[in-house]
Amino acid sequence: MTKLLFPLMAVWMMALPLQVAAAPATTSSSQSAEAVMQQFAGDDEVSPQRKIETERKHQILFLMGISLLVLLLITGTLGIAMVAFGKDVFLPHMIFAGLSLTLAAVHSATAIAWFWPW
Repeated sequence: MTKLLFPLMAVWMMALPLQVAAAPATTSSSQSAEAVMQQFAGDDEVSPQRKIETERKHQILFLMGISLLVLLLITGTLGIAMVAFGKDVFLPHMIFAGLSLTLAAVHSATAIAWFWPW
């Protein structure tokens, strides 16, 4: 089953861009798209419950960065313990590496969402 699954997944991944090809836009669809966008463009008012101050955003990103630094240090320490001292800590090392990677992705996505283009 596994021998068949990997080639099928590879073929599907290569064919995916062909399935997503965009259809040419007609004038009626572009006009309706503009009308939809105008409905959202006029709504610049953000509710007070959802508004986050810039200082609070910086605090959240700072805490995420500190947590990421701690996770990276733990991952590195476990890696050194495996290599230099022969400890059997491969599974915790991989768990902390996965957590580090996940937090790094969330941290960067949050920073881009909140502060792009500054």
